[in-house]
Amino acid sequence: QVQLVESGGGLVQAGGSLRLSCAASGRTFSSYAMGWFRQAPGKEREFVAANSRSGGSTYYADSVKGRFTISRDNAKNTVYLQMNSLKPEDTAVYYCAARFAYGTSNDEDEYGYWGQGTQVTVSS
Repeated sequence: QVQLVESGGGLVQAGGSLRLSCAASGRTFSSYAMGWFRQAPGKEREFVAANSRSGGSTYYADSVKGRFTISRDNAKNTVYLQMNSLKPEDTAVYYCAARFAYGTSNDEDEYGYWGQGTQVTVSS
């Protein structure tokens, strides 16, 4: 089992950057592929980015490709989401999630563990 805690959210102006972190408990973090999802007010939760348990494979939603970067440090049990060139439409609660598997996935039903979320607000 793994517990996830996100941090790094906040208020930023359009065009700015934020880096989200997700710290995982447990000694088997490297056995989990990780993902980031987000949910804007009044909308369904959507996929943002994912990486494989080694970090060697990544997968992005078209809406963030070229602006966001997912990475992980297995020695620190942490996955990151670097967000650049932020837009007001990126405003949402961002969640990290873990799945006990090797590769990437954009299907939230495949993720068994979720953090509590961190708010990101981008002002215009």
